[in-house]
Amino acid sequence: MANKKVPKKRPKSASATPASASSKPSPAKGPTEADLKRIDDEILKLVNKRAEATARMLEQAQDRRSLVYQPRTDDDLYSQLESDNPGPLTGRAVRGIFRQILSAVRNQVRTQRVAYLGPAFSFTHIAAIERFGESADLIPVNTIAAVFEEVNRGHADFGLVPIENSTDGRIIDTLDMFTRLPLRICGEVQLAIHHNLLGRTPRAEISEIYSKPQALSQCRDWLSRNMPHARPIEVASTSTAAQLARDKPGVAAIASRQAALEYQLEILAENIEDNKTNVTRFAVIGDRQMVPTGRDRTSLLLQIPHRPGALSDALAIFKGAKLNLTWIESFPLRGPESGYIFFIDCEGHLKDAKMKKVLEQLAATAVRLEVLGSYPRSEPLE
Repeated sequence: MANKKVPKKRPKSASATPASASSKPSPAKGPTEADLKRIDDEILKLVNKRAEATARMLEQAQDRRSLVYQPRTDDDLYSQLESDNPGPLTGRAVRGIFRQILSAVRNQVRTQRVAYLGPAFSFTHIAAIERFGESADLIPVNTIAAVFEEVNRGHADFGLVPIENSTDGRIIDTLDMFTRLPLRICGEVQLAIHHNLLGRTPRAEISEIYSKPQALSQCRDWLSRNMPHARPIEVASTSTAAQLARDKPGVAAIASRQAALEYQLEILAENIEDNKTNVTRFAVIGDRQMVPTGRDRTSLLLQIPHRPGALSDALAIFKGAKLNLTWIESFPLRGPESGYIFFIDCEGHLKDAKMKKVLEQLAATAVRLEVLGSYPRSEPLE
């Protein structure tokens, strides 16, 4: 049997490299412009599909007016989206995207006119955007009284006004207007208030700091420690302060991050508020009566006889019904009459059986009793 020829081994090339020493694989390529274009097209189709579905739902409704304002439904949606959000977008960013979709569609079906305490980029403006979106017809006015008047005269569907702050307490002008005009509270926005020192001048060269009285008050400890050389000056709004910081050398403002962007100012120091849990609650005012949601707040205006024990007797009614009070403020009566009006918030809805019983008992002894509104409770927004 013939011997088989054994093939000779080929000599290794001088440039050959053992497998163990082979070079690392080249990194995967990042997304191309074409990839981004495909993603953008998909997003655009889905956004418009969501908008079309929302529009059809609104157009088929018997009461479009009620469907274009649904604070509890909106808040539940935003909460669910934030819970489902895998990132990297923040929950606030996702909320803003969906809020704008809903706002744009609703205002195509029926324009919502909303008066708010201006000017633009004040905290009340930010709260109005949070509730109604940027597509709503947002109307800035100069005073809280003007917000009430715009709604009362039918010039606006809703108004947005501050009602209390966790640092400074009640907003007197708002409470006063509730005693004068028959408007309801039909929603609330709780906004975490973060103050920033804005300007175009280095901190060491700042001689004046402008802001509204409440903002200066909420930052007074920080200012005394860090800016003792600068004189605080009160102006009508944080937006006005930002304008002055833009136009005057040696001037800074205390205002929001949004104001810094709008007026092209640098943030010289951020989150300078003394109370890091500083929250302002804003009331949405209108003529709407909200349906129960199971997580509601009821606001009352109560005047009781000006005699010893009258307030204690009134509060005992809430205790007996096991209704939790969340806020109570006194407001002196105007004119020659002695006594106080009380503003009371409690958990529950006007249509709840316990609330009905409480109102019946209060009405039996009250000089004046008005339900300012029952509406969904909200959580503070950053």
